[in-house]
Amino acid sequence: MKRRNFLSAAGASLAVASLDGVALETSKRPLRLLILGGTRFIGLHMTELALARGHTLTFFNRGRTNTDRFPDIERLRGDRNGDLKSLEGRQWDAVIDNSGYVPRQIRDAATLLEPRVARYVFISTISVYENFARANDEASSVGKLTDESVETVDGATYGPLKALCETAARAVFGERRTSIIRPGLIVGPDDNTDRFTYWPARAARGGRMIAPNDPRDPVQIIDARDLAAFTLRLIEDGTSGTFNALSPPGRFTIGEVVNESMAAANALAPPTVAPKAEWVSTKTLDEQKITAWADMPVWAPSEGDNVGFAATSADRALKAGLSIRPMRVTVRDTLAWYLGRPESERTKLKAGLSPEREAAALLAIEQSRSKQG
Repeated sequence: MKRRNFLSAAGASLAVASLDGVALETSKRPLRLLILGGTRFIGLHMTELALARGHTLTFFNRGRTNTDRFPDIERLRGDRNGDLKSLEGRQWDAVIDNSGYVPRQIRDAATLLEPRVARYVFISTISVYENFARANDEASSVGKLTDESVETVDGATYGPLKALCETAARAVFGERRTSIIRPGLIVGPDDNTDRFTYWPARAARGGRMIAPNDPRDPVQIIDARDLAAFTLRLIEDGTSGTFNALSPPGRFTIGEVVNESMAAANALAPPTVAPKAEWVSTKTLDEQKITAWADMPVWAPSEGDNVGFAATSADRALKAGLSIRPMRVTVRDTLAWYLGRPESERTKLKAGLSPEREAAALLAIEQSRSKQG
């Protein structure tokens, strides 16, 4: 299983607000920022924080998603696949590229913007790494495609294409004007992939819940709000380079994810039957055809080709100012957001075990144990 199949502001001066319970400071020099995308998940959090810090934002997108969010922000209508006209003749201090998946998109946008934009920030992924049979850092080998003209994005091409996107950004803007951020699994409120959301949502349903292998197994994540803060810090500091943006190895475990999810559920939405985790070995999960990542989101066994799965270095980003909030805060806020979603979204998650599959697996496990004992 390859992971790619799954993903102090400089010159700050005056504290003026609070966001997520953290005192904020306005930037000493308000910046003009362009976000390519901006209306989904990480773009929403970047926008909220950038506005709180006094920056002026412009969105460039197709105008189809979350059009009611941040209605006062300037929106330029266009499409990365051939319609960049609305970007012509404009100047910004930095562009944040949240929506580039193939190198052509990056080359086209970067070439148009380079004469009038000071910095290009590309949000990549740690899925660029060639493999996870070892712990990776920013100098580790990245995946490559036999045919670099491929633009089909799937489990096999996603990481290598993102690596090519990084190269395209640097080729146009140069090393000194390019910042590459490689997040791990991005989590938190507004994430409708349901990968991390599954755990607090499952705990809120209550009853016995399958948890994978051993609560001590390591996991790595990054809260979208911490990613937003780090991105803005790099821009405000004028910091170039490539950074893995995720919790450092050993900071979090799957046990903390599950236990904090149960605690949050009991506090925010106490179910009729309190949630209780049943830790099931990897061998038994395999027997029940319960897979890592898809059925048991966030987690994968750190063994074999995935021994470095949850051991990606975050040292460089931490030295550049990355801050990671406590797991309990991310879990609590994710659950609060989940509880406010439409019922159709709450009852049919995109990741994790369905109630029917989990019940059948628990019954099969019980029967197997009865036969053995």
